[in-house]
Amino acid sequence: MAPRRAGLAWAALLLLLLAAQVAAAAADFDPYRVLGVGRSSSQADIKKAYKRLAREWHPDKNKDPGAEDKFIQISKAYEILSNEEKRANFDRYGDAGESQGYSQHQHRQFHHFHEGFYFDESFFHFPFNSERRDTSDEKYLLHFSHYINEIVPDSFKKPYLIKITSDWCFSCIHIEPVWKEVAQELEALGVGIGVVHAGYERRLAHHLGAHSTPSLLGLINGKITFFHNAVIRENLRQFVENLLPGNLVEKITDKNYIRFLSNWKKENKPHVLLFDHMPVLPLLYKLTAFAYRDYLSFGYVYVGLRGTEELSSQYNINVYTPTMMIFKEHTDKPADVVQAREMKKQLIDDFLSQNKFLMVARLTNQRLFQELCPVKKSHRQRKHCVILLTGEGEKFAEAYEAFLTFALANTKDTLKFVHIYNDRQPEFAEALLMDEEKYRGKSAVVILERRNNAGKIAYKTLEDAWQGSKEDNFILLDLLDQLRTDPGLLSSETVLVDLNDELAPMFLIRWLYSTLDYISDCWDSLFHSNWREMMPLLSLLFSALFILFGTVIVQAFSDSSDTRDSPPSEKEETASKTEKNDASFSKESNRIPKKGFVEVTELTDINYNSNLVRLRPGHINVVLILSNSTKTALLQKFALEVYTFTGTSCLHFSFLSLDKHREWLEYLLEFAQDAAPIPNQYDKHFLERDYTGYVLALNGHKKYFCLFKPHRSSDEGGTLGSGEEYNSSLHTETRGKSSCSPGSRSIKSKLHKLSFWMERLLEGSLQRFYIPSWPALD
Repeated sequence: MAPRRAGLAWAALLLLLLAAQVAAAAADFDPYRVLGVGRSSSQADIKKAYKRLAREWHPDKNKDPGAEDKFIQISKAYEILSNEEKRANFDRYGDAGESQGYSQHQHRQFHHFHEGFYFDESFFHFPFNSERRDTSDEKYLLHFSHYINEIVPDSFKKPYLIKITSDWCFSCIHIEPVWKEVAQELEALGVGIGVVHAGYERRLAHHLGAHSTPSLLGLINGKITFFHNAVIRENLRQFVENLLPGNLVEKITDKNYIRFLSNWKKENKPHVLLFDHMPVLPLLYKLTAFAYRDYLSFGYVYVGLRGTEELSSQYNINVYTPTMMIFKEHTDKPADVVQAREMKKQLIDDFLSQNKFLMVARLTNQRLFQELCPVKKSHRQRKHCVILLTGEGEKFAEAYEAFLTFALANTKDTLKFVHIYNDRQPEFAEALLMDEEKYRGKSAVVILERRNNAGKIAYKTLEDAWQGSKEDNFILLDLLDQLRTDPGLLSSETVLVDLNDELAPMFLIRWLYSTLDYISDCWDSLFHSNWREMMPLLSLLFSALFILFGTVIVQAFSDSSDTRDSPPSEKEETASKTEKNDASFSKESNRIPKKGFVEVTELTDINYNSNLVRLRPGHINVVLILSNSTKTALLQKFALEVYTFTGTSCLHFSFLSLDKHREWLEYLLEFAQDAAPIPNQYDKHFLERDYTGYVLALNGHKKYFCLFKPHRSSDEGGTLGSGEEYNSSLHTETRGKSSCSPGSRSIKSKLHKLSFWMERLLEGSLQRFYIPSWPALD
């Protein structure tokens, strides 16, 4: 027994010596000595020394067994010295921690022994030490002032998902992988992410109502909602989606799209139609609708649903490509369109931010007036507002339409066109119209510039009433031209009062909403409070409720049991049958697009700007010219020839109808006459040149195109680009015999060797024909 006890004593002694050595090593760590710099060294010297030592001791380059430990010490030393706060703490207390003061410094030796041996990462590999944990949450850390001043106001634009964590939290480590994945995914969609460390931000954690860690909560419109389900990806996404209001996006079909688009005048907003083949509205669209709900109204069209064919065909929608259209004053034609295979948040934000207002928006409140007519900041940043003071009804419709036409023809960044109803904003109209009798029952136009936020403006009113005649247009246009060179033209000054909020709900409705919000806040605070403190009050409350309403509750249960025993009514049976029919119908209409196809979109006046004029730099639209009679055959051959190039993200494929846009094509081909003469191929029926089978590679950004002329039976090699030929021996691809008719076969032969032309297009060896500007596509 004695030798055994002696062995245990020696083992304990060795363990204590090892612990002391580790603690001493942690206490003696000097970042200045590790980097070889002095205490007065600048940040540039420290950075230079770190780079030199990091290159020397990097484990991938230095095969020394101790290189990895040395590299970790170098990184730790640079982490301390590159941070001014940590460096000051080390110079003052010999430690880089945030804690200061003599009382805390007294306990450093035990603290280092505790962290350096018993629960140090390098010994037990437990990530409890907050200084050595994964730093992925650092960019999401919230402080109390930051939360109150920035996060809460921002929650009215986007929801926030917030995690409350702390050190020595086993459950926090358990949910960390799921949290990282969901945080990255939701942040890319536009959800705000926040992390609160309960150990350092106790005030904020208590303010949020978190009494344990980990806790997950959502914040939207300044209101907090706690997450109570299992921490998995699907539950967290559903939780964020449930935070959003349910009426953000309206479902649009052929039956209600006209009513939806016609509400622009009542709501004073542009209307957005989202076309996609997803049966369930994507979360990205809901978040976008929430962010822009004050400026735009959103509708969603599920193109795979029966009952949307008329809508898709009217606007030439590609059912396989998500499309977003914005409609303003004219509901028959969209004001702007964007199409993309994958709608990204940045693309949507850029598109919507440029179309937040109507062309001639109505000033319904002071906030809208301040956004459309900002205060002059400098002489170079002058922005003028042209305001139509008019009335409601058919009597003023002609003047308004003429003003809208003028605004569409004179769109500039320095001008904003708006209108206002005199009877709804009488004080605003009286301040601008000095002679009210002159303009009574008529419309007037005022040009103004805001001088400060107190309401001071400089303005000029057109002498005669606005009737929309050619003379009125010339007078207004001349004034705007003079205003560019002579700002003193706005000779009158006045102070405007704030506009009335025309779209604000009535006082009774506002009071009701405020009451509901107050009750909701009381209910949330009741559940966020400490249950032990609330037990006496809750006991008294439930006792009173039981005594006062016991009879009513018993009667309610008896009525519900009688209702449960009664057979279902005819209406309920009809509703259940209707639901079953709708479910079976949705299954039948849920068509999944085929894989391995070539997306070829028709080039029309609707998508002309997005698919060509505003095409991103480096992107090319390959356009096939066809007619109604050759459409099917040419599209099949075109898809076979360009299929191998569909993996290139910078290429887009479209087709142009020769029957509709012949003038546009002939104008474009005039720029290729000199280098590549167009052969005189005439159609036997219409005595016009036959351009079917031509292919144009259009670069919208640099304003040039490359030309492919169709292969003819008399030419063995065909015609490539600018009249250059390829040897027919290069065409080694063999295809099976087609069962098509001779006429169809001759049409398809026009695209012979198109694939070789595409290869030369990607190489950049084709001749380019430049044009001054893209013509309009009527």
